[in-house]
Amino acid sequence: MTIDDEEWNVYWASVSRVRKLFNFESGVRLRDDQIINHFPNHFELTRKDLMVKNIKRYRKNLEKNGNPIAARNSNGTYIHLDFVPSTYLLPNDYGLFEEEFKKILKGTKWILKPTCKAQGAGIFIIDKLIQLKKWSPSYGHNKEEPYVVSRYIEKPLLIGGKKFDLRLYVLVTSYRPLRVYFHKQGFGRFSNVKYTLKKEEMNNTEIHLTNVAIQKHGADYNPNHGNKWSFENFITYVEGIFGNEASVQLIKKIKVIIIHSLLAVQSVIINDKHCFECYGYDILVDEDLKPWLLEVNASPSLSATTKNDRDVKRKLLKDVFACVVPPDFPSTQISQGCASWNTSAQVGDFELIYDETNPFRVDTAHANDVVKTKKVLTVNRSKTTKTSWK
Repeated sequence: MTIDDEEWNVYWASVSRVRKLFNFESGVRLRDDQIINHFPNHFELTRKDLMVKNIKRYRKNLEKNGNPIAARNSNGTYIHLDFVPSTYLLPNDYGLFEEEFKKILKGTKWILKPTCKAQGAGIFIIDKLIQLKKWSPSYGHNKEEPYVVSRYIEKPLLIGGKKFDLRLYVLVTSYRPLRVYFHKQGFGRFSNVKYTLKKEEMNNTEIHLTNVAIQKHGADYNPNHGNKWSFENFITYVEGIFGNEASVQLIKKIKVIIIHSLLAVQSVIINDKHCFECYGYDILVDEDLKPWLLEVNASPSLSATTKNDRDVKRKLLKDVFACVVPPDFPSTQISQGCASWNTSAQVGDFELIYDETNPFRVDTAHANDVVKTKKVLTVNRSKTTKTSWK
């Protein structure tokens, strides 16, 4: 099928293919009965450097307007919005990074990631500034390629002595008004090797990185479970070890992170009724059960390594289509082709966690704070740019 073929209603493709097909030069105009799976400038959230930049701007705007959500403690740390590790863009922010590096405890570790790569490519850890001088020769670094350097979470929650992170699925059907769904069928990704901070193991990717693309090549990789654990099993584990209230609060904190990260880019994302996006959120939980946002993926892998993995992703896709494909497709007499037609609080395993048009329909335990944010925040928004493919 080509993009010129009129006989399609939903176009699902990688970000690179969508960018190529729906650019300004293509002259493509979408009909009311056509929707696609990416917003034009999704990268404002899914590129590591831009995600951090937008979250920092969001926090400063809240603080400037006196919003209590942006309150800081005596150490200058955000009380409610401290969910991204301290991060700098290299080489632009090297001076600021060096200044903070020298202030903190000697031996503190930092992790460097290329801004536009995935699956653990090009990632390494340092604990001395001099190690940055070995950056180019050791890792084939192109000086024109930007990196982000983030404070490494040195005390993650461990299960069986191993590090893990969470891959959670979030569906946005509209940015203005913002409407966000959280899928209950995420999973934990585990390292092959037990966690250690020993210097000689500092760049052992099988210890410190949980990406399946890396772990599957390890000698200890188990193809039967794919080093994965369902999100449901993880929450059951937390409840069993730390208690029910701890598990409830952890889920609420994760949802708050998701909502604030999306509010942080709401003013810059080009909203379009033909667009929706299923993001893959990577969350790390530390030993104090504090969740940290590591990154957001625009095209989370839908390939399956196990039967359970296949079942989860099949259900995910089914629920995505149930959310975004209007019941009158392809006639569109009622929906007019809007991917955001659905306002149901529950669609399959998708839970509506934020609806800007009616915030108190969602979980009020976390929505109340977010509503306060929306009432106080006044962002200078430029006129919304028309989507490039129109």
